[in-house]
Amino acid sequence: MKKINKLLTLLIILLGTVAFAQNKPVIFGVIIDENNKPVEGVNVYYADIEGTKRTVTNKTGFYKLELPVDREVIVWFEHISFALSSIEGVKLTWNDTFQFNPVMVTGITEIRGVVIDVDKNGRGKVEGLTNVPPEVIIKMVGPNAGVENIIKTMGLGVSFNNELSTQYNVRGGNYDENLVYVNDVEIYRPFLIRSGQQEGLSFTNSNMVESVDFSSGGFQSRFGDKLSSVLDIKYRRPTRYAAALEASFLGGSLTLEGLSKDEKWSAIVGARYRDNSLLVNSQETETNFKPTFADVQTIVNFRPNAKWDFSFIGNISQNKYHYQPLYRQTNFGTVDDPIALQIFYDGQEKDEYKTYFGALTSEYKVSDNFKLKLIGSAYHTQEQEYFDILAAYALGNVDTNIGSDTYGACVDCVTVGEQLNHARNDLDALIVNAELKGYHTIKKHFVEWGAKYTREDIRDRIVEWEVIDSAGFSIRPPVADFVPNDQPYSPYTGPLVPYQNTRATNFAQINRLSGYAQWSYKDSIGNSIIYMNAGGRVHQWQVTGDNIDGKSQIVISPRAQFAIKPNSKRDMLFRLSGGFYYQPPFYRELRDSLGMVRPNVKAQRSIHVVLANDYSFKLNVGDTLRPFRLVTEVYYKDLNDVNTYTLENVRIRYRADNNAVAYAYGLDMRLNGEFVPGTESWITVGYMRTEENINNKGYIARPTDQRLKFGLLFTDYVPNIPSLKMYLNLVYNTGLPGGSPSYADPYVYQTRLNDYRRADAGFSYVLQDVTDKRLKSDKSWLKPFKELTMGLEIFNLFNNQNAITNTWVRDVYSKNQYGIPNYLTSRVFSLKLSARI
Repeated sequence: MKKINKLLTLLIILLGTVAFAQNKPVIFGVIIDENNKPVEGVNVYYADIEGTKRTVTNKTGFYKLELPVDREVIVWFEHISFALSSIEGVKLTWNDTFQFNPVMVTGITEIRGVVIDVDKNGRGKVEGLTNVPPEVIIKMVGPNAGVENIIKTMGLGVSFNNELSTQYNVRGGNYDENLVYVNDVEIYRPFLIRSGQQEGLSFTNSNMVESVDFSSGGFQSRFGDKLSSVLDIKYRRPTRYAAALEASFLGGSLTLEGLSKDEKWSAIVGARYRDNSLLVNSQETETNFKPTFADVQTIVNFRPNAKWDFSFIGNISQNKYHYQPLYRQTNFGTVDDPIALQIFYDGQEKDEYKTYFGALTSEYKVSDNFKLKLIGSAYHTQEQEYFDILAAYALGNVDTNIGSDTYGACVDCVTVGEQLNHARNDLDALIVNAELKGYHTIKKHFVEWGAKYTREDIRDRIVEWEVIDSAGFSIRPPVADFVPNDQPYSPYTGPLVPYQNTRATNFAQINRLSGYAQWSYKDSIGNSIIYMNAGGRVHQWQVTGDNIDGKSQIVISPRAQFAIKPNSKRDMLFRLSGGFYYQPPFYRELRDSLGMVRPNVKAQRSIHVVLANDYSFKLNVGDTLRPFRLVTEVYYKDLNDVNTYTLENVRIRYRADNNAVAYAYGLDMRLNGEFVPGTESWITVGYMRTEENINNKGYIARPTDQRLKFGLLFTDYVPNIPSLKMYLNLVYNTGLPGGSPSYADPYVYQTRLNDYRRADAGFSYVLQDVTDKRLKSDKSWLKPFKELTMGLEIFNLFNNQNAITNTWVRDVYSKNQYGIPNYLTSRVFSLKLSARI
């Protein structure tokens, strides 16, 4: 009862308070005439693809206009008694302010050439945040085009090896170590997904995005308790009525947005549908595949006055994955000794993932220097994973006789075994959050704090087993107690058990209290500009439930950043950041390989240090000077209380025993700029090494030890036909240590998969573009469109064979065990239509 009273008291306090998050950029100032007198009634406005926003000066000539984030605009100053004037190239980011005091004259005047660059004046550069342009996200080509897809090529230290998945790992971390926020609300993903092709849609709707910031490590205390990275997404606030439509062979989306006449209410609604059949049917396995991935997402904003601001984000998602494999043949081996594997399937898989998410935020401006924000959110997921699949496999030789009717087929094939996989897994999870944040500005100091309560209620049933039969003999588990088995020479007297068997039912609750406080300061030393940030987080949690009684645990995470921009001819910034990063276990990290919950699993700890250099310069390309930026980061991670795991496709199985230490270090570099005038391209290169020591047995490669990484996004257009554009996305990653059975002792198997190589290309013809200076006639059918594009996408342009895992097959006659690659998608063509009005 005391706990209930305390909870009610906390909720009453929270509900009685309101808050504020990051501010949109603002341009402000005082407008005077030639006689230094203030001018009242000057119409100050900007207009771009999203619409027009305006304000009017008061009696003192003062104006204040909110601008879009990270988007270059022209601000106009208009008055009936004075000449029209403007300022070009105004580009600001979150929390930026720019003071501009124009003089209205009777002659014609236009103020040009003032550029407010986000990287020079925003906080992203000194905080180690990479800003991703929203327009590039929308046009990015790839099987899972969107925010995550572009992060994989642009984000420093990001790597992946599965184009069917939106998951990524950062600098030696796994998929569970990345924070994702939308409008300051933490986003969760389903628990049971084991294959990338089951994911369907990521949470983020690219057509609703206003800004994206990404950090690969060394991030501030205001971000939560994860080990590896932060993806911070802001949805935009509509300024006009608009619509966006996308359609392709992989699905489509429709986004509508608008605002009320008094501009107090605004809303965006987006609906998406995806069908992965085109991609899955390009794989080696013949299937009957019936996927349905769909979601509806909305954001509703209400601003009753200058002090209050309310916002609601809602999402309903339903992913149905129905899969019936029929037949597969994989050729492997060497040129001199090619081997074929044939698999005949019977059975099917039916998986469903339903998620419901809602978040309500309330912001209040107490004063010009004090702001508050309250966030309440709930996430509910209902998941089921049902399958019974029987696979009978045979090994044989490959017919290499060119011209033969059976060329490439399996000849002399002999059945060597069967495998039956069964699962009846159900999970129901409810996660609720209540969070309060505060922001204070005291001269050159900025103080931010927050407190958060989280309750996680998990109901989980796992029934999963695998039986392997090789030439009539049931294979015993590899980790079972030794039982003499000398068949067929002597009778076997031990029990018949499945090769793998997991059965558990868990009802678990996790209560968390967390908070943070941080201080930021920007000043100058001599002619050099410095930026400092210091803060800390505290996190307390306890795991309870049916037959579960965990102890209360607490961790404290101090973090700091220091950046300096020396006064020199070269535009350089140096940054040192790091601290202690703890990751208290989520439910999946508490469940061991047998499905049992271990409530006293400790938080994994990483001491992270990042040294970075940010160099902006101009390069002579094609006889013109163009802006470029080179970012270099060196990092080191020292990890303790590591919760080791096995990785199979995108499913992670933890051992839940904190029995290892690990480290990761590396170098990442990114060069971006205008290789082609008017376009944005970049190249990323990275080296990383990460190893773990389990029970003091020595250091071995971690499952995410991907040594070399290379990414390229190149955009171009035909000079004589500028409406014809090309987007090329290249990725190269060295192989992961995934070439061994998931149940094997990692110290025995250290086999790696082959390198991951992939190229995706998109060709589009722009029929209409709002930035096109050629005006369409009033009678043109294109006039209603702000943008209309038709394109061709080619996935896996060079048809590389990339493998995600191996299927392990045992030959009873030769006693050999073969690792058969499970290949990902081959070359696929798709048409795409994009329209905006």
